[in-house]
Amino acid sequence: MLLEAASAHGVRTNALILLLAMNGLRISEALGADVADLDTEREHRVLRITRKGGKRATVPLAPRAAAAIDDYLGDRADGPLFATASGGRLDQAVLWWLLRRLAAIAVPSKAGTIHPHDLRHSFVTLSLDAGVSRDVHDAVGHADPRMTRRYDRARYSLDRHPTYLLAGFVR
Repeated sequence: MLLEAASAHGVRTNALILLLAMNGLRISEALGADVADLDTEREHRVLRITRKGGKRATVPLAPRAAAAIDDYLGDRADGPLFATASGGRLDQAVLWWLLRRLAAIAVPSKAGTIHPHDLRHSFVTLSLDAGVSRDVHDAVGHADPRMTRRYDRARYSLDRHPTYLLAGFVR
């Protein structure tokens, strides 16, 4: 629902929300990126980002996010990846405003409490639900896997218990 609301809001909003939701980036990683940080590496569309502590990382873009970014950028080849109408870098306050506005439409019960970092938490939880394990830790750039575990909102779900996976593996 939130992704549909972002798409309806506009191309910049759609690209930004998809990047955060489908790639699990921190707000600073997405808003700190420049158009020049986009690239292709071994047939993967990638974005070079600056993680916490100034560490550089290359992350593959989800195809849907890459397409939305391309649609948003058009012919623009430089400057901040997410820019204001005057060409400046989009700031975190605008992202907060956008997300709250989208939540009011898509998930009214969360409108007053949603946080941009919630998209990162959702990325971790949904990735683990989809069967990704250790790679989630690397994808979000956590120094300690215990932090990734804290992001997992479904960590106590019986539906994801290893018993079921093992039972399907050992016949």
